[in-house]
Amino acid sequence: MSGFIIGRIKSIRYAVKGLFLLLATENAIITQSVIALIFVGLGFYLDIDRVDWALQILAIGLVLSIESLNTAVEKVCDFIHPEHHEKIGFIKDIASGAVTFAALTAFAVAVLIYSPYLM
Repeated sequence: MSGFIIGRIKSIRYAVKGLFLLLATENAIITQSVIALIFVGLGFYLDIDRVDWALQILAIGLVLSIESLNTAVEKVCDFIHPEHHEKIGFIKDIASGAVTFAALTAFAVAVLIYSPYLM
């Protein structure tokens, strides 16, 4: 049992380290985090309700999670094949497309949440 607990503590430590590495080194994550903070501030300013908060938090988490996975895919691709390669480019483009889906979803959620408050 103690091995299980120690393993979970190590996992949490690695996860927090990864979070800080993303925030310290990845411009896309930094930019999206700033945008997220702006929308959190806007949510407080406009006093959105609990359901809107839940949707907003899910949308922010979706974008940041998918962008993080995209970053991991890009790092693995660059490690495996540092030079430009057509198939690696294809893989990276697909991962980037996933971020686009997440960002468009978050944009739609933001429009649905904020349009009644701003019109």
